[in-house]
Amino acid sequence: MTAPTALITGATAGIGAAFARQLAEQGYALTLVARDAERLAGFAAELAERHGVPVTPLAADLATDDGCAAVERKLAGPHDLLVNNAGISLNQKFLKSTAADETRLLRLNVHAVMRLTLAALPGMTERRHGGVINVSSVAGFAAVMPGSTYSASKAWVTNFSESVAHSVRPYGVRVMALCPGYTRTEFHQRAGINVSKTPEWMWLRADDVVRDALRDLGRGKVVSVPNWKYKLVVFGLRHAPRRLLQGASRDVRGRIGREG
Repeated sequence: MTAPTALITGATAGIGAAFARQLAEQGYALTLVARDAERLAGFAAELAERHGVPVTPLAADLATDDGCAAVERKLAGPHDLLVNNAGISLNQKFLKSTAADETRLLRLNVHAVMRLTLAALPGMTERRHGGVINVSSVAGFAAVMPGSTYSASKAWVTNFSESVAHSVRPYGVRVMALCPGYTRTEFHQRAGINVSKTPEWMWLRADDVVRDALRDLGRGKVVSVPNWKYKLVVFGLRHAPRRLLQGASRDVRGRIGREG
């Protein structure tokens, strides 16, 4: 029997690495994508040895056309699952940002997700089987709140995933947006974001997030929000009057101004 296959971007740390570990445990043959070739090769070898599955490292910078093209070529072959996990945030407000930084964020968080999803879906729909998990964020439901344009990029990922999910469902293919809250990974540290004041109860474990995501994909969910606490948060963000959220945004900006 042929092993199922999966390709995971941003695969060497955090949620991406948790997907790699859990899918390897389930017997998937993996292609792992990340920028750091040395770290990627080491992680791929570790998983292959521990779980006895084929693991192929593919070093690529998905914020570039060449990086996306390399992964698109790989996705031309049969894959049962694509996990678009790679993404960045900017530790700066839009007015203090640069066009280069904002372009890189959009190319990785939005453009690469679109390109790789589009590369994977024709084969999946032809085979009447497959799934795509696009890692979004609870932040995407709070785009009116202050901060960088990260939340806006994740709002796009969620909306895009919902739209595409309905168009491919008749072909037996599933597309899902995974929207976790604060998760203990390297993500905030890499972005230089200080999360020292974030309450302990708000943090999730990457392994738990991935376990919930794979379960929800199997159930045919289009949007997965791991953990009941964040389900309540998202319910409030989706149904609260927009003027109320905008008022909360102004209050937060005021506190930031006083503390700064």
